[in-house]
Amino acid sequence: MSEVIRTESLSKSFGTICAVANVSIRVRKGEIYGFLGLNGAGKTTTIRMLLGMIKPTGGSIFLSERKMGFTPEVWKNVGYLVE
Repeated sequence: MSEVIRTESLSKSFGTICAVANVSIRVRKGEIYGFLGLNGAGKTTTIRMLLGMIKPTGGSIFLSERKMGFTPEVWKNVGYLVE
């Protein structure tokens, strides 16, 4: 089954604050995932990076095996709800 979402060492820092550190995710077609964690754990930041709303500090994002850049172009093909 093909991967529809893949991240490799995805990271995001805001100045000296590390919000997301080296997250690697693999989601195959047909799977459903949720993000759970305490306030400030990096859930929203990770989702916003996946959607191209904010630029990662490091790592890579692949949607449907295509490397994504920092662009809202993905919004045309993805349903999302942030907060």
